[in-house]
Amino acid sequence: MILIFCLVILATLHLQATHAVDYSVTNRAATTPGGVRFTNEIGLEYSMQTLISATNFIWRTFRQNSPINRKSVSRVSLFIDTMDGIAYAINNEIHVSANYIQGYSGDVKREITGVLYHETTHIWQWNGNGQTPGGLIEGIADFVRLKAGYAPSHWVKPGQGDRWDQGYDVTARFLDYCDSLRNGFVAELNKKMRNAYNANYFVQLLGKTVDQLWSDYKAKYKK
Repeated sequence: MILIFCLVILATLHLQATHAVDYSVTNRAATTPGGVRFTNEIGLEYSMQTLISATNFIWRTFRQNSPINRKSVSRVSLFIDTMDGIAYAINNEIHVSANYIQGYSGDVKREITGVLYHETTHIWQWNGNGQTPGGLIEGIADFVRLKAGYAPSHWVKPGQGDRWDQGYDVTARFLDYCDSLRNGFVAELNKKMRNAYNANYFVQLLGKTVDQLWSDYKAKYKK
């Protein structure tokens, strides 16, 4: 009996280790003005903790309580690079621009925290095997950033935007509206996109086409 108990404990520990995620942060622009600002105002340790916190928040937001429901990712790496733009995620790596950090005029720590929540979402979200519209992919990432409390002041207000799949803050606000109609909508939408994408998912989850939902959303905030 004791032997069986010990084997169960070992199996559990092995399972936990199998699904553990390693994180790394590397400042490859350490000698540049942006790299120096990253070191002084953000730092490696804070960034590492943010990656961990973001991952846990994303799992909760997507309601992925079990590893079997998540992507199989063993390592997430963050690099601060000398580059244009703001940030991007590829192959379980996040690259953040030291140039952007240098030029940002506000609370750069809060801004980069929000950026990391957005980019970490890209690592964990499903994309319908590449079939999901890019605007929806970016909108879900910004939805996570919004729900985490890191939406910047320059984002559009609820009801603004030209198309539901415009992406980023526009789509994030729309998804927040959809989530208010059905708690956990975004989590269920993400789950459906594990292997494919179909616009009919909106009908299945909310009973209306996405265009109808967009019209309702616009009407709600029309002044």
